[in-house]
Amino acid sequence: MSDIQTVTAVAKYIRMSPHKVRRVLNQIRGRSYQEALMILEFLPYDAGGPVWQVVHSVAANAKNNYGLDKKKLIIEEVFANEGPKLKRIRPRAQGRAYRILKPTCHITIVVKGVS
Repeated sequence: MSDIQTVTAVAKYIRMSPHKVRRVLNQIRGRSYQEALMILEFLPYDAGGPVWQVVHSVAANAKNNYGLDKKKLIIEEVFANEGPKLKRIRPRAQGRAYRILKPTCHITIVVKGVS
C-alpha cells in the first residue's frame, strides 16, 4: 500500500467575501497542483489571487517540510471559512447611520502527496 501524506496551508483574514472565494475554490477541488495553478492563472475573478498564493504556499510546505514532489500533489480539500466582519458606518439623511459590513475569510487548502 502506498504512503499518503497530507499537508495544509491557511491564509487568514483575507478581505473578501467567503461566498466569492468559494466560487474559485470549487474550480480547483480535486485537481492536481499544476492543473490548479493553470486554472487560477486564467480565472477572471479577483479571488483567484489569494487562492493562488495559498496553493503555492501549500506546495512549498509539502516540498520543504515533508520532501514531497510538487508534481505529485493533488488538492484533497479546499474551503473558505468566515472571518470577522469589519464594521463601518455610512452617514445617511437626517442624522441616521447605516452599518456596512466588510467580510473577511480564512482560506484553507489541504493537499495529498502519493509517494
